[in-house]
Amino acid sequence: MYILISFNLNSQMPKKAINLTLDPFVLEEAKLLGINISQVCNSFLKSYIKAEKERLWKLEYSNVFSSYNKIIDLEGLPLEQWRSF
Repeated sequence: MYILISFNLNSQMPKKAINLTLDPFVLEEAKLLGINISQVCNSFLKSYIKAEKERLWKLEYSNVFSSYNKIIDLEGLPLEQWRSF
């Protein structure tokens, strides 16, 4: 089971310094464009983490979706007789 963590984008938590290796050309271009590298890396990592957790959740529960779809194929939708559309 995976733990979902929500990120507070306005969090005032202290930052953690790390070492990061970048292509020198990319670093220079980012500096010339005034890009805040820490902010971009942090934002990208947040979205990447979210996407990876979604992918892992879908993978973990794929058998549930598959089983439910088989039941629907065999028995039809629940309460289908009362659908108005």
